[in-house]
Amino acid sequence: MEKEKEKDEEPKRKFDSKEKLHPRNKHRKPYEFEELVKTCPELKEFIIENKFGNPSIEFANPSAVKMLNRALLIHHYDLEYWDIPENYLCPPIPGRADYLHYMADLLAEGNGGEIPTGKSLKVLDIGVGANCVYPILGNKEYQWSFIGSETDEVAFENAKEIVAKNPVLKDVVEIRMQEQTDQFFKSVLQEKESIAMCICNPPFHASAKEARKAAARKVRNLRQRKERKVKLNFGGQSSELWCKGGEIGFLKGMIAESQDYANECLWFSSLVSQRDNLPEIYETLKATKPNNVVTMPMGQGNKISRIVAWSFLSKGEREKALAKSSK
Repeated sequence: MEKEKEKDEEPKRKFDSKEKLHPRNKHRKPYEFEELVKTCPELKEFIIENKFGNPSIEFANPSAVKMLNRALLIHHYDLEYWDIPENYLCPPIPGRADYLHYMADLLAEGNGGEIPTGKSLKVLDIGVGANCVYPILGNKEYQWSFIGSETDEVAFENAKEIVAKNPVLKDVVEIRMQEQTDQFFKSVLQEKESIAMCICNPPFHASAKEARKAAARKVRNLRQRKERKVKLNFGGQSSELWCKGGEIGFLKGMIAESQDYANECLWFSSLVSQRDNLPEIYETLKATKPNNVVTMPMGQGNKISRIVAWSFLSKGEREKALAKSSK
């Protein structure tokens, strides 16, 4: 096994929330609401003045967050259309972009320090969601092509609609239905189909009750008061929020199945929301004997998360595969 890299160190001082984002993240600066409204006039009705006298939105309002996302995706990522069904996950765009930028850096380490770009580089997004955000961001930033897998039929159809209504995505993003909810790569990847990497936002919680409690905490933190009724618009549907065994259970299954695709994927990866889950994840990975394991911290606001990535291939094998895919 190559020497394991341990990069998961919490920041030593309190940063401004934007400072924590990846240097290439275009959302490090405050949102330019005037420009966003020009792109998406519907956003105007949700703009308020924050306590500092600056334009903002009420982040505890799901409709406002959804409209901000639509404006950001149209303004910065060349979309013509974006929408999600009510109560489906509305992800924070800056954090999603960070994941892709850090994975791009990881790929660059096996490519002479240069980030590989172009549609010949294929990425699997496990659980693409109704929002289809990772394929949108990854194609705009690095011109990568994507396979988005989904188990939820409504999310599957909505992601397909987003692709169909945006010409920039039509030939580079394919949404595939995962019929087996306990599988990750099987039934999605075709025989001998290779990918450069997979990305994943696993369900964080182990039950619906746990998910509701987390949503309640989030709303209270945003509004600084108790909410009798909690809207789960931030957290999404059950398949997006929770699964049996929670994050650990999900990742154990994903890691186990990744062994069967050791030669078809350069880097497997997933977000890990809870630092306390890392030891068990590392133990599970150790049993599969990957060639390399990397942990990369990410920060946004007061939240610190991390990406755990693993590869069964040697550095030389990854370099050879990337060189082949760029031809």
